[in-house]
Amino acid sequence: MNSVLIIGKPNSGKSLLFNKITGVFQKVSNFPGVTVEVKKATKNGLSIEDYPGIYSLNPLTKDEELAVDKFKHALDQDSTKMVVCVLDATRLERSLSLGIQIRQLAAGKNKPIIFALNMYDEIFKRKVNLNIEILEKNLMAPVLPVSARTGHGVEELKQKIMGPVEEASLSNEERTSLLTQLPSDFVKNSISQLQLDTSIFIDSQNKIDRFLLNNVLGGVFFFAVMLFLFESIFSWSGPAMDLMEEMVLSLGALVGSALPQGIFRDFVHDAIFGGVGGFIVFVPQIFILTFIIGIMEDSGYLARAAIICHKPFSYFGLTGKSFVPILTGHACAIPAIFATRTIESPKKRLLTMLVVPLTACSARLPVYTLLITVIIPAKSLFGGIIGLQGLSFFLLYFFGIFLSLVAAAILSKTLYKEESDSPFVLELPAYRLPHWQPLIKKSFNASWSFIKNAGGIIFTVSVVIWVLGYFPEGPEHLDSSWLSVIGRFIDPVFSPLGIDWKFGVAILTSFLAREVFVGTLGTLLGIEGADENIEGLAGKLTASGMSFATGISLLVFYAIAMQCVSTLAVIKKETGRLSYSILVFFAYGITAYLLALAVYFLLS
Repeated sequence: MNSVLIIGKPNSGKSLLFNKITGVFQKVSNFPGVTVEVKKATKNGLSIEDYPGIYSLNPLTKDEELAVDKFKHALDQDSTKMVVCVLDATRLERSLSLGIQIRQLAAGKNKPIIFALNMYDEIFKRKVNLNIEILEKNLMAPVLPVSARTGHGVEELKQKIMGPVEEASLSNEERTSLLTQLPSDFVKNSISQLQLDTSIFIDSQNKIDRFLLNNVLGGVFFFAVMLFLFESIFSWSGPAMDLMEEMVLSLGALVGSALPQGIFRDFVHDAIFGGVGGFIVFVPQIFILTFIIGIMEDSGYLARAAIICHKPFSYFGLTGKSFVPILTGHACAIPAIFATRTIESPKKRLLTMLVVPLTACSARLPVYTLLITVIIPAKSLFGGIIGLQGLSFFLLYFFGIFLSLVAAAILSKTLYKEESDSPFVLELPAYRLPHWQPLIKKSFNASWSFIKNAGGIIFTVSVVIWVLGYFPEGPEHLDSSWLSVIGRFIDPVFSPLGIDWKFGVAILTSFLAREVFVGTLGTLLGIEGADENIEGLAGKLTASGMSFATGISLLVFYAIAMQCVSTLAVIKKETGRLSYSILVFFAYGITAYLLALAVYFLLS
């Protein structure tokens, strides 16, 4: 199958253009290096391939190195039909520097190339004069003005891609002239000939940046954005979570009433609806978290947040670019660790990678929500603007970020030293409204991925827990079950936290994945409760009399402990050393237990 390669700078609208051409919705980010995979889609018998954004064919980061290597390898393939290089019309000077390098590489490989001049709607709206013919003459290739956002010119680009190759062959003189040009000289001469004044775009961006990057006002705004983010996770998702919980309970009651009394009915009620059902109700939080972080990415604010964070982060041995993986870690630590590839400094990349697991990932959301609902009253502050439970959420997430910075400071002084370091350089993308359809699609995909990845583990653990808790004498004798034997064996470890053996079992099983804690408790309390007791898991915990000290100590434990086998595997893969995974597991686990113990005794 023939292939078409799409390449361009980060923030050039390349991925959105790919979506328009193929009809496939992919992640669109406004921060360099967020996309590290080659996206592929089949259209009319062609393989359309979207490569990660790069600044140059001379890579500085692992992310760029990966993209450049894959792109060069694809160019060597006979199946490659053409290259589509995306230029940002509002940042043409920067785009042309990469564009001429791509043009030279394609000419050297005898591959046809088309330049898609994206963001042309902004050029048209601002009435900026841009001579396409001069660009085509200088690049010696077709240049098509397009707008991925409005769809302008996309159909014409599709026809060029799907149709026969029409690029005129270069003469020997033209080829020599093209291949011998220095990128800097080419850009300087082209911009001079075009007499292009794009300062209007920079001026409007600078006006906003003077506020958002102000030492005081920018910091206040950043703090407000973070507070809004974590408040919304709890408050906005509340109605959807209540609705989902009601649906799960109603469905459980309906199915239970249709089944005859016996072991199968108990299994469905306790293991399926008690364990797995108790976990599914937290999915709306994953959607909202992904959606809001996506808005920050697509709007261009994420890069500004990285600049705001650079100075305070540098005190802890990190860089402003560490902010992106740390924020991404609130969705999942695994892509966050991959996102550290954008950090040029090996030392700071390693430090960021090792502290990302301390951020409150989405797997912690069910645990946090459950415990906060039980121990924190549903009251409002400041005239109802902020809920006490939402504020608790914010403090927990802030606690995770604070711990990651402290851990980075400790590790930077003890674990890894480097004589030289790379400077902090970051391009600020233009401010743009998010493209809502791909963003919503991405949020749904993240929610489904959470269910798919964690659901199997939770189902398996729920079944095992149910079997061990049900036998040998049935649901009325949980205290004499096989599970109670295991629970009482580990009870001395967790009883100092004021919890019984059932919580100890839930903690033990959650070392497979944190969210298993909720499923395990749901199964255990489902077995223990009467069949007619169909109240939610939080209600059962409240009725059990969980103390404030116990709830807070458990929150502290789950905020720190490393309970994700997949994350440990990725750390080993990215660093190439198993010792780092072992360090993270034991250091965070022991610290979590000791701090939880201290908090419990302090509050008791």
